[in-house]
Amino acid sequence: MAIILPDGLPASAILRAEGIEVLDAPRTGGRALRVGLVNLMPDKPVTETQFARLLGAGQRDVELVLVLPATHRPRNTPAGHLADFYRPWQAVAAQGLDGLIVTGAPVELLPFAAVDYWPELCPILDWARRHAKSSFYVCWAAQAALYRFRGVGKQTLPAKLFGLFDHRLTAAESSLAKGLPMRFAVPVSRYTESSVEDIARQSGLQPLMASAESGLCLIEDEGNRAVYAFNHFEYDADTLAREYRRDLAAGEAIPMPENYFPGNNPDGMPLNSWRAVARILFRNWLRSLERPAAEISPRSLRRQAQWARG
Repeated sequence: MAIILPDGLPASAILRAEGIEVLDAPRTGGRALRVGLVNLMPDKPVTETQFARLLGAGQRDVELVLVLPATHRPRNTPAGHLADFYRPWQAVAAQGLDGLIVTGAPVELLPFAAVDYWPELCPILDWARRHAKSSFYVCWAAQAALYRFRGVGKQTLPAKLFGLFDHRLTAAESSLAKGLPMRFAVPVSRYTESSVEDIARQSGLQPLMASAESGLCLIEDEGNRAVYAFNHFEYDADTLAREYRRDLAAGEAIPMPENYFPGNNPDGMPLNSWRAVARILFRNWLRSLERPAAEISPRSLRRQAQWARG
């Protein structure tokens, strides 16, 4: 089906060239799923394209609404791009969303409370667990949401997890796992991880994917209507390569991403072996947004209310 993007967004031309149907407004008389994207990544146009591509591969029209915390002033994106295509959170929340995606952010090594937009992000997370049918949190945002909803802290790893790591399904019966292979590779790029011990002590968290090398990858939290993805299904084939070259150019002692460049030759171009998996995963997630509110179990609502009360 189609992805509905703000008129003039650069991602539109890219996706149309790839054969994806792109609309500037919902079809007359149609009912598109509304998905908010809180985009905290430095290269916002690239991230917009990545998520729009995945959402446009679903079986329903999806309207992508771009959002930023109101007082956050990104340094790497022109102010004109933000003014033209991003909307204030209060206006978006007032109109409602079926689902919410919150991206990763280059603030992993800071305590959550030290992030300048943390006071604005927390109400967005709280709104999502009360009003969205499901939210999908990526990398740092997954850690942040786990901390906000469950009190699960994060810890710094001995070295950056960076590369393409083999993963396996740990809960193939989940609706999010429908149609996925048992084993697949996923890009990983992070300095921290949520506390595995704290996660294990939580009831109501269902790990869905894990790696022997990089640990937990995907967790479902039905009580908070949340999916936590610690790794990057949305990445393009060359995203890890661009991160590697960027850090080298900045003089950082960054290791070559593991299991990524063919023959460990940094001049080679890896194939996007995870794109098919990412499409299936996001198609399954979009199906969860089609459930009417009545289908959300009373047990989940009771658990959500308990967490809301603290």
